[in-house]
Amino acid sequence: MSRTTKRLTGAAALLLPTLCLMTAGAANAQDAAPALLGHQAALELDSAGASWLGTSTALVLLMTLPGLALFYGGMVRKKNVIATITQSVGVFAVVSLVWFIAGYSFAFGANGNAALQPFIGSLDMLFLNGVSLKTANALLPGIPEFLFISFQMTFAIITPALITGAFAERFKYSALLLFTALWSLLVYAPICHWVWGGGFLGSAGVLDFAGGAVVHVNSGVAGLVCAIFLGRRKGYGTEVITAHNPVLTMIGASLLLVGWIGFNAGSAGAANDLMGVALLNTVLAAAAAALTWKIVEYIEKKKVSLIGMLSGVVAGLVAITPAAGFVDPKGAVIIGLIAGPACYASSVWIKKLLRYDDSLDAFGIHGAGGLIGALLTGVFATTAINSLSEGANVGAQALGLLWTIVYSAVGTLIILFICKFTTGLRVSEAEEAAGLDTSLHGEALEH
Repeated sequence: MSRTTKRLTGAAALLLPTLCLMTAGAANAQDAAPALLGHQAALELDSAGASWLGTSTALVLLMTLPGLALFYGGMVRKKNVIATITQSVGVFAVVSLVWFIAGYSFAFGANGNAALQPFIGSLDMLFLNGVSLKTANALLPGIPEFLFISFQMTFAIITPALITGAFAERFKYSALLLFTALWSLLVYAPICHWVWGGGFLGSAGVLDFAGGAVVHVNSGVAGLVCAIFLGRRKGYGTEVITAHNPVLTMIGASLLLVGWIGFNAGSAGAANDLMGVALLNTVLAAAAAALTWKIVEYIEKKKVSLIGMLSGVVAGLVAITPAAGFVDPKGAVIIGLIAGPACYASSVWIKKLLRYDDSLDAFGIHGAGGLIGALLTGVFATTAINSLSEGANVGAQALGLLWTIVYSAVGTLIILFICKFTTGLRVSEAEEAAGLDTSLHGEALEH
């Protein structure tokens, strides 16, 4: 052996213990539990639950694209179909990034300041810092946190997308993008935290299984504020404004119905018995509300419209959302039976009486249906379905609704003023008359 070889061999022998220690240290670092943030738990994977939540995430995303886009797109005039559908696409893009940047952290983070925790999450997870493959949200320790984030993101997406129905056919697209970003961060995320993220409403016993207050009342009230602030469409009340394509609305409503199974049954957070009853309750309430809407419409008009029946289906879906995992099937049917005529009255009679232009009944169905469902949850919630129903009452539900309504209305109004003095809010009269498809997007359906 040469002198050089001997020197190299000796050096390797000296380095070997150091290399072993470094390798062992790296292995131990990989195996070590991650440092957890206040809202987190170490992941204890529930494979079946994760599979169901992944499926539910896809179903809820389907509700916005293409479900809601087609549902709304079929109800506007032909010159505004592309613009209306494009609004849903824009909301999807903006909210997804806002949720990634700060929305999730604000909604579900644990605030280190005990005085602020009841009202808002934290800044700890900006850009999802601190989230890893080994972490879970403590609310669902068996679900990977990245999957939990994705599931909740689909709720954050559809909520402002619902608002667009209130100002259809007259809102600037630049205003839509700014409004959506601000509203998602400053209105949706705090209310979500109040109810689901460890905030004061959840602690006060407010029951909201899948978003009666957080999603539907929140978006419905915001939509009503937008409709009143913008004013009515050109020709509203003096010209006949009819739906361009009820078949598109039928396709969209069907996708909403299927997607709502992920919305409500997915909120069980596991593939379990609660998921099963939430799924059945969802379908039963939708069917019941469709029938009672049909009865009221026939009594008034002697005809039953397709869009009316579909609106009844959605009214039932909205109303059962806060109650789906708290009531039994009998309660779900009663909620649906009440929601049909109540939402009909809100969408047709009250709107006509007060003369505001909620174009596609964002408040008429989602606001009114969410209010009815949330209050009736306090009546029909039963511990035979969910132990969390213990102590359920209308008073606590009304408290949650009051906070949601006031905060959503005031927050929406402030954001509208911001948009008015930056991007502007409403298209010009000429653009509105020509239709938003051509004036804003340079596209049009073939005649």
